[in-house]
Amino acid sequence: MTIKGNTIIHDIIFVEPLNDFFLKVTFDDGFTKAFDMKPFIGGGISEELKNPSFFRKVYIDNGALTWPNGYDFCPVFLRNEV
Repeated sequence: MTIKGNTIIHDIIFVEPLNDFFLKVTFDDGFTKAFDMKPFIGGGISEELKNPSFFRKVYIDNGALTWPNGYDFCPVFLRNEV
């Protein structure tokens, strides 16, 4: 967890790739959610995520979801918007 101004930013501490481009994530306060990544996979740097084996290579870097090609997903957006 990081505090910036009046905003608490919860880091992702666990990620599990699920079927059909879903991910299950757990934040540092224990909050867990599953979400569909399909709407966020398109062209550009996210193109490689269309490959299921590449998609499953997701890992956590500095509290954010990240893939080997540098694509990352903001934990604040994930927690609040998705």
